Amino acid sequence: MGGQGAEKAREILASYDGPPARIMEVCGTHTHEIFRYGIRKMLPEQVTLISGPGCPVCVTPVDFIDEAVMLALDRHATVCTFGDLIRVPGSQMSLAGARQKGARLRVVYAPADAVKYAREHPEEQVVFLSVGFETTTPSACLAVDTAVREGLENFSLLTANKTMPAAYQALKGSADAFLYPGHVNAITGTGTCEALVSQGISGVVAGFTAKEILTALAVILAKLKEGKPFFVNCYPRVVTAEGSREAQELVNRLMEPCDSQWRGLGEIPGSGMKLREAYRDFDARIKFSLPKIEGRANPACRCGDVLQGKCSPADCRMFGTGCTPQHPVGACMVSNEGACSAYYQYGGNES
Repeated sequence: MGGQGAEKAREILASYDGPPARIMEVCGTHTHEIFRYGIRKMLPEQVTLISGPGCPVCVTPVDFIDEAVMLALDRHATVCTFGDLIRVPGSQMSLAGARQKGARLRVVYAPADAVKYAREHPEEQVVFLSVGFETTTPSACLAVDTAVREGLENFSLLTANKTMPAAYQALKGSADAFLYPGHVNAITGTGTCEALVSQGISGVVAGFTAKEILTALAVILAKLKEGKPFFVNCYPRVVTAEGSREAQELVNRLMEPCDSQWRGLGEIPGSGMKLREAYRDFDARIKFSLPKIEGRANPACRCGDVLQGKCSPADCRMFGTGCTPQHPVGACMVSNEGACSAYYQYGGNES
């Protein structure tokens, strides 16, 4: 964590004498790294870090898990998914529970793995559970593009892809500034966050090393003292103004915006991504004629409040007792990027 830059950042943080400041890190990786580096201990008492909805597994609603279970059990599809999703509770059961009932599940590390499996098993209908933000959506689109080119008729996506700008707008007032995730802005560029300044929404793009996070937090506190909305790119070695044009063009060719349900935040207009009409044969909801499902989360779980910054994980009466990584009640405890997981792993009482 050495270096003159980090030392300067620590000096700014230690000497901050401005008004109380609430900073929301919307990226689950930031949350875990902040705990791992002990950054909360370096902040003055009037500065509060809030964990927001930056974990894709955490914000995926119960409805989606119920749809995946239906695909696996009732439609007899082979469900390919990232490992975190398997243990997220649905209304009646998780995908792990469906597997115990005979469902075919495969853990993959990338959508391309699901395409490969579909290619090698033409007798099975293979569905990839596509969750994530701007960072991972291009890889799901690339998988569909590959399936189209190869004429694979046994591959499809169940989509829960989301975009961040509308979430920032929905969370306006929840924090004084956002710690924007560098990997998302590496795809989108800085334009979306720059545009939010005119709406009174402030934030700084940050990398993921201790020095980069400390620097971003120091910049936020310095800018907050100026008393006006701001945006600063503190990750210029990766994030550019234009972002990844290639990734943007791929996603725009295969997908279009749609309204989307976020756990805790409800439906946010235009915040989701779905396959365009030309690719409907690869949309699992259409392909398998899935009905509209309204999932029911465990009422004792406060994951939704955690994702909105209304409480910390330790404020939930289930935290660490009824809800642990071994026996999770909510998605925020399941995911490696979840706030509850971070608080549990590194100590929920750390100040």
